Amino acid sequence: MAEAVTIAVDAMGGDAGAQICVPASLQLVRRRPGVRIILVGQREVIEPIVASSGGLPPGVEIVDARQVVAMAEPPAESLRKKKDSSMRIAIDLVRDGRANACVSAGNTGALMATGRFVLKTLPGIDRPAIMALLPTRHGAIYMLDLGANADCSAEQLFQFAVMGSVVAGVTESIDRPRIGLLNIGAEDIKGNEIVKQAAALLSVSALNYIGFVEADAIQDDRADVIVCDGFTGNVALKSMEGTAKLIRHFLEIEFRAGIYRRLAGLVAWPVLKSLGRRLDPRRYNGASLVGLNGIVIKSHGGADVLAFEQAITVALLEAEKRVPDRIRELLSAQTV
Repeated sequence: MAEAVTIAVDAMGGDAGAQICVPASLQLVRRRPGVRIILVGQREVIEPIVASSGGLPPGVEIVDARQVVAMAEPPAESLRKKKDSSMRIAIDLVRDGRANACVSAGNTGALMATGRFVLKTLPGIDRPAIMALLPTRHGAIYMLDLGANADCSAEQLFQFAVMGSVVAGVTESIDRPRIGLLNIGAEDIKGNEIVKQAAALLSVSALNYIGFVEADAIQDDRADVIVCDGFTGNVALKSMEGTAKLIRHFLEIEFRAGIYRRLAGLVAWPVLKSLGRRLDPRRYNGASLVGLNGIVIKSHGGADVLAFEQAITVALLEAEKRVPDRIRELLSAQTV
């Protein structure tokens, strides 16, 4: 029998802190009894929420942490002054082998800085990247970097491609994930020198590199992994989120404009409900801080219970698939 996976949860992180993180953790354990959760945070805050949620189920324990990293706190300050924070202790548990992964909805910069300081990066990785799963026409696609590194070298983009290929391969059971480089055109002559150099590295590697992908083709299922620098990736991601909100806004206006349109909305409700489910960002919550010597998953700070439970599920999958070990193995096999 496989050993139970243990997830350390920063119970104080995020906009709502323990009010979301604790119920989501308990809900997941009750659905998946073989999973173990360590709730890290202020015991006097966590225990009443546990009590009101039916008590502490088997497989869940509380580790006290006296400090909390604020959402707007400078990463360097939290790293220096908050060694007893729920975020820091949760990551320490991964380093010490007591947990297989850490999940936090807290300050992204602080989480990245603390993860890099405590866990270090994998051999051959210069910088960790933020990677997430995004919906496409017929499924989903991984994209990285989504904001950790505003400027990247060609070598670092190549490293992102290796990491993305591993995650897509082991979590989505894809034999040879297709890797695309985000660019301003699909032609070889397009793009800046860094992107062109990255393309040259990928072209002679063992990865399944398919070429440049433009932003309007990200969700066309041409690739399984899209690679870009963090500045470009974050802009692309926020543009997608904004467009989805705009479409939803327009639909609400149209279906409320008069009695006949309201009736049409009732008829179309099953379709709209299905569409909403497919595009629901909560079901894609949980971004991986790939490249660390351990698993750290970043949940959206404004996540609700459903979204935070999804982030824990991402951590479970990566732990079960031993993602950092697989990245290490593929990096050692690559000749750049």
